Amino acid sequence: MQIRSRLSSLAISILAALFIAGCSSTATEPVDQQEPVDQTPEVVAPEVEEIISDFAEDNSTPVDGSGQPISRTFFFEYDKAILNPSDLATLEVHAQILVRNSNRSVVVQGHCDERGTREYNLALGEGRATAISNFLRSAGVGSRQIEVVSYGEERPQNPAHDSTAWAENRRAVLQYR
Repeated sequence: MQIRSRLSSLAISILAALFIAGCSSTATEPVDQQEPVDQTPEVVAPEVEEIISDFAEDNSTPVDGSGQPISRTFFFEYDKAILNPSDLATLEVHAQILVRNSNRSVVVQGHCDERGTREYNLALGEGRATAISNFLRSAGVGSRQIEVVSYGEERPQNPAHDSTAWAENRRAVLQYR
């Protein structure tokens, strides 16, 4: 009977030790109570950005953010194919439009006044158109989107034969397609 009582005492001691060990905690700081989690996530509608067209209703005239037409004609000094610094901001806008609309292309038409030989004016008109093309390409427009054409003196803006007409005819024009 003593053995039985010892076994009973041992069993009770082991059970008590297991019970106490199972209840012990390793946390040294009290645990904050968490707020209950709402099971329904909040649905946020994505912001819809207003799509502004880069072209007027005719689908060929480029427009700025307020819908105003952007100049497509750029003038040059006599016997020069150098871009005017005042035109660079407008050309940058054209470049951005072409980058956003990679399915569109532009023909850069170079023109001259009537002075000089036909061959010289064709080469100068090409140089003017190429100056615009080089700027557009350097601003990220794909070369496949740009075509260069020179009309030399053959398509004057102003048919008069004076300095005002000559200044109007020394130009490059962007024609969107």
